[in-house]
Amino acid sequence: MAIKHFLQLSDFTLDEFEYVIERAHLIKRKFKQYEPYHPLMDRTLVMVFEKNSTRTRLSFEAGMHQLGGAAIYLNTRDSQLGRGEPVEDAGQVMSRMCDIIMVRTFGQDIIERFAAYSRVPVINGLTNEHHPCQILADIFTFIEHRGAIAGKTVAWIGDANNMLYSWLQAAQIFCFHVNVSTPKGYDINPALVAADNTHYTLFANPADACNGAHLVNTDVWTSMGYEEENAARVKAFDGWIVDSAKMARARPDALFMHCLPAHRGEEVAADVIDGPQSVVWDEAENRLHVQKALLEYLVLGRL
Repeated sequence: MAIKHFLQLSDFTLDEFEYVIERAHLIKRKFKQYEPYHPLMDRTLVMVFEKNSTRTRLSFEAGMHQLGGAAIYLNTRDSQLGRGEPVEDAGQVMSRMCDIIMVRTFGQDIIERFAAYSRVPVINGLTNEHHPCQILADIFTFIEHRGAIAGKTVAWIGDANNMLYSWLQAAQIFCFHVNVSTPKGYDINPALVAADNTHYTLFANPADACNGAHLVNTDVWTSMGYEEENAARVKAFDGWIVDSAKMARARPDALFMHCLPAHRGEEVAADVIDGPQSVVWDEAENRLHVQKALLEYLVLGRL
């Protein structure tokens, strides 16, 4: 198979996503049944981290081991990248020593440049602009709990960040709708929106965005790299907490998701994230299963 990267959701077709999701269901069943499954025996994943991580590192590292391969952790602070080695040079060298690479960094341009010089598939573990692995896990989780996401409504309450931009790409691919409510001054950047406006609607009032939603989603108000803006963001986002009143505007069987880590009492109320509609722990676990399916597909192709 020709080298294929996963740098944003638009890199895959719906058919490819359906295949990966099907494989994720199979791989998860094997995991739950303690059935060994080692299709990536003797293969190596290199994980390059410029941003801190818990779920991304753990899910990729554990997942690669469970698939029979090896995972190597590199932090840019402890590598030549931290001393100014060009991204293009690093991509050429690393890709000659492994089978697949995951990069978690700041600008999308960094991972695009890295992938352009890589001889092996590159996965986006998170950039400022996109978080495709998380949204793939979220869609997988929705399907597990409620069936197909096509035709459904997802409410996004909060910052116009990498999660939202990946949700908007997913809406176009999977044919669902996103109700978006962001505070003034933290609006969508049109240059990052791939979806046409038939796939999303903007709401000034976050409660209105929850009306009839099948899924309500939020994220922290201050993402990594924006810590200096925290005080201003907390003030600007006042009223954007996902609480029980907003969840009551959604469908009675609506789910709540958050990519974590969460700040109870800030972007989400404790009784929502810890309540019966929350599936955040399934969502977090499913990073492991969908990424194992993604690793398998990118390294081996369709089986």
